[in-house]
Amino acid sequence: MAIGAVAALVLTGCSDKSTSNNGSDASGTSGGAAGLKITPVAQVDINGKEVPKTDASKAADPAGDGKATCAPATLAFAGALTGPNAALGINIEMGAKLALDQHNKANPGCQISLKSFDTEGDPQKATQVIPQIVNDKSIIGLLGPTFSGETKATGKVLSDAGLASLTSSATNATLTSNGWTSFFRGLANDDVQGPSVAKYLTGTAGYKKVCVVQDNSDYGTGLAKSITEGLGAAADASCSSSIKTGDKDFSATVTKIAGANADAVFYAGYYAEGAPLAQQLKSGGFKGVFVAPDGTNDPQFLAQAGSAAKGATLTCPCGPAPEKFEKDYQALNKQPSGVYSVEAYDLTTIFTKGIGAGKVTRPDLLDYVRSYDGAGLARQYKWSANGELSNALIWIYTVK
Repeated sequence: MAIGAVAALVLTGCSDKSTSNNGSDASGTSGGAAGLKITPVAQVDINGKEVPKTDASKAADPAGDGKATCAPATLAFAGALTGPNAALGINIEMGAKLALDQHNKANPGCQISLKSFDTEGDPQKATQVIPQIVNDKSIIGLLGPTFSGETKATGKVLSDAGLASLTSSATNATLTSNGWTSFFRGLANDDVQGPSVAKYLTGTAGYKKVCVVQDNSDYGTGLAKSITEGLGAAADASCSSSIKTGDKDFSATVTKIAGANADAVFYAGYYAEGAPLAQQLKSGGFKGVFVAPDGTNDPQFLAQAGSAAKGATLTCPCGPAPEKFEKDYQALNKQPSGVYSVEAYDLTTIFTKGIGAGKVTRPDLLDYVRSYDGAGLARQYKWSANGELSNALIWIYTVK
């Protein structure tokens, strides 16, 4: 298979994400598949063509020169720390904690703390949580929200408050078209991921027929639209399907797909539904490749899907963890990094650099982020006026 051939391109210096992340061990879960790993294959552009990875040696260091001085400062994290997709939020929080730990140890004269707020990834809960952050005047910057739905529900509140909101994970393309002035996306949006992955699937992988399945979240619906448009004639409308978040029985969808004889299924959604969907597709006789995006690209997908995850292609606008970052992350957090951990580290580092430069009010830190242009572990961070990155790429991973 083309995917198998491309897997030989796995890049050095990148860490694998295994089933042991987030405290879970697939060997100890029902139907688990111990030893499976999410392995980086290639970084691709909007045309699905491979491009070189970022040189991590040029990335900004949260420790700086160790000479920063500031009054004690506070940042916030808002996202899912509990709930069905909590692993994605935990990955982000832990990435932020690593950056702050390195900064604070190196700069005793400039200490920065993190206040974490659990939204469960739920838009309604987020509307109750975000005002708490806005009303806490000690908080001068926010990492989050994590998911597109909760970001959509709260972006105006954050913009009106002038609180810099840097997300390492919310990818719905429409978020930057709302006129918000304090929102910055630290990775590619779904209108980049869709065509990039579509061209990769129809070009490098050579797939002729793909069934697109979406959940009903803002993230899933937006990405499904983008991937379907990118696939063009390869997207088989007869086997496209929609599911609801929280569902676990996908028998109707499986029946439709099993009869289509497709090369692949692209599932636009999160791992909480993606894992049982992959299991049921396999047991239902589907012989093609299961493909899923960043919302599924987490070791929890491996732990919950078990052997059905083997051979899956996972995509993400997030980059793999460089070796030193992974070592430092595990030393602090006692578990491997996951999807969005690197982005969270990079975005928190930008905050630390701003605070270390004396930007210790909301307006000053917001202006600092707006004009920022610097390298991170994952990519170059420079934003256009609407909060989109000036240059964004997509990573392809495989499970083996």
